[in-house]
Amino acid sequence: MAVGMTTRLDRVLGAKTAKAMAESLELYTVRDLLRHYPRRYAKRGEMTRLDDLQVGDRVTVLAQVRTVVTRKMRNRPGTLTEVTVGDGAGSMQLVFFNRRHAHLREGAWGLFAGTVGEYRRSKQFAHPDFHLITGDDDTDWARALIPIYPASKDVSSWVIQRSIRLLLDASGGFGFVEDPLPGELRTRHGLPSLPAALLDVHRPTAEDDVERGEHRLKWDEALTLQLTLAARRRAAALEPGVARPRRAGGLLDAVDAALPFALTEGQREVGEELAAELSREQPMHRLLQGEVGAGKTVVALRAMAQVVDAGGQAALLAPTEVLAAQHARSIGAMLGPLGRAGELDGDPAGTRVVLLTGSQKAAARRAGRAAVADGSAGIVVGTHALLQEGVDFADLGLVVVDEQHRFGVEQRDALRAKGNRPPHVLVMTATPIPRTVAMTVYGDLETSTLRQLPGGRGGVASSVVPVRDKPAWLDRAWERLREEVAAGRQAYVVCPRIGEDAGSEEEPDDADGAPAADAASDRRPPLAVLDVAEELRAGPLAGLRLEVLHGRMTPEDKEARMRAFAAGDVDVLVATTVVEVGVDVPNATVMVVMDADRFGVSQLHQLRGRVARGKHQGLCLLVSEASASSATGQRLAAVAGTSDGFALARLDLETRREGDVLGAAQSGRRSGIRLLSLLEDEQLIAEARTEATALLATDRGLADFPGLAMEVAALATDERAEYLEKA
Repeated sequence: MAVGMTTRLDRVLGAKTAKAMAESLELYTVRDLLRHYPRRYAKRGEMTRLDDLQVGDRVTVLAQVRTVVTRKMRNRPGTLTEVTVGDGAGSMQLVFFNRRHAHLREGAWGLFAGTVGEYRRSKQFAHPDFHLITGDDDTDWARALIPIYPASKDVSSWVIQRSIRLLLDASGGFGFVEDPLPGELRTRHGLPSLPAALLDVHRPTAEDDVERGEHRLKWDEALTLQLTLAARRRAAALEPGVARPRRAGGLLDAVDAALPFALTEGQREVGEELAAELSREQPMHRLLQGEVGAGKTVVALRAMAQVVDAGGQAALLAPTEVLAAQHARSIGAMLGPLGRAGELDGDPAGTRVVLLTGSQKAAARRAGRAAVADGSAGIVVGTHALLQEGVDFADLGLVVVDEQHRFGVEQRDALRAKGNRPPHVLVMTATPIPRTVAMTVYGDLETSTLRQLPGGRGGVASSVVPVRDKPAWLDRAWERLREEVAAGRQAYVVCPRIGEDAGSEEEPDDADGAPAADAASDRRPPLAVLDVAEELRAGPLAGLRLEVLHGRMTPEDKEARMRAFAAGDVDVLVATTVVEVGVDVPNATVMVVMDADRFGVSQLHQLRGRVARGKHQGLCLLVSEASASSATGQRLAAVAGTSDGFALARLDLETRREGDVLGAAQSGRRSGIRLLSLLEDEQLIAEARTEATALLATDRGLADFPGLAMEVAALATDERAEYLEKA
């Protein structure tokens, strides 16, 4: 039978195996199976550290049978077979009920797969799947390196290995695989052919084979991804938009005159960059990243004012109602009468600032939508409510997405699609993005960076409070908070959970890399706002004006609570991550983060940015039960040890899976990213970006490289290219 990359697996492996692979591993074709690479490689006799296994892990281990004991069960009929296996360092039990498995004999080596359980403080597999290694009738198992594949309950690692061997036997090797990379590119970078690389990773004879093969396959992933993004950039360059040039004597000049501070050099440089791009017909697609408190919102407001001066509208999409309301208040205050056109005290030369949120009263929502539709609202601030049907813009000229990591791709694209012509797009984030991520996730956006903080800020000192190692430190933390309040300042206390049930806040858990709590473990539930607030009122913070804030409060209550805190009528605000981004109260100088180990690196950096936004020195205390010597304790110490968001971004990348970084819809099979590491392969990704740009710069593009064009087309399936374009 002729085998090709697009051949369905049922034609090679049979219907039953192919169905299991499709349903549990999303492998449908020969290409899918060949691109399903080993997770690791085992060596017979090498210690695989059974002692390192964690309860709940689904793993495949290479081990030797030490003892086999079969006995009758005491409390019910039948037999129990207990098999002890070892790896030279540790051991574990395999348990089989009413199954003798006579071929499990002492001394036999095998691969054992299952979910790690625990009985009487000993790790065990109950009814594991296994394959004994004979070395006589199965030469694959006698090889120096045994590939261990990502597997499932229904498809084991050895079934995958046998299936790949069937492909080799059916085709006489991998000669049917056509190499998509141009020969000159392979020579330039010293890359083996694709058939050779696949043999290196699926049937290696030495570790050097694996390294060589994986390096080549990473190139396939990086180049295909960069070609897709480069094509999107080229298409965007040809997309006609509307120029929004700066106009003297308009809203932008009024904003500049009203600013109570001087722009930093970085703000001026980025502002000029945006002004120039807004003046072109080609729509701007720019990512603005910067440190917490670097003044991105002011830069965005000046861009919005320029668009309004040119007759267009600007929409600012914020992730929470608290932040949206604050943006609307601060923009309205900065514009003054120029932001209240049409009102009794408004300036007719100005515009209107309208807030749209999902929980507004019907009358306010109708009035806001009408102002957006007739164009009288030049600046529209809102949450997901901006994306709903019935919100129609007269002339949407600029979309600003604040804290973009809090939105799904479809949500951002839905707002962009509301323009009559493609609008300019400015995406902002206060979570610094490593260069490799910027070249992949945001590969179709130009990037601007704000590193310089405005003058007059007090700075933030951070410390870890290890309550298990040093419980007295928590008492001192509350004393320190009281001292700041006594000096006229205010404080935040942040908790991971609200407290009405086991649920969390809007961005609840390990969304940006924090270790998730295992429901099966004995770890206590996360601390909750409502519980902690009561304990503080009755205990260490008794007598202080203490209030709570969380996402399940009504919009009116949230707004009232934030206004009271901003006005100084509240000493301590006990809140969830609803205060993570954008909340600006200059008099707040202390933040105590409870269960800090349950937040990710970037999230902690964001939270810390809520204090010391005025002239006073700030203090951030990270309270955790983690031991200082543990990996979690070291991660918290690293956060406390630096305020450099770009250094923390790299630390964040080190502690997260690639799929977390790219987003669920961009991880694994959907993006073609299986081997490429955003942390380790920065140089390779940069080289692939250069090659992709050069390939598409010619008149014929990929016309002379049909194999490469097919790889790019394959990436476009399952809406993957559309996802990348929207990202």
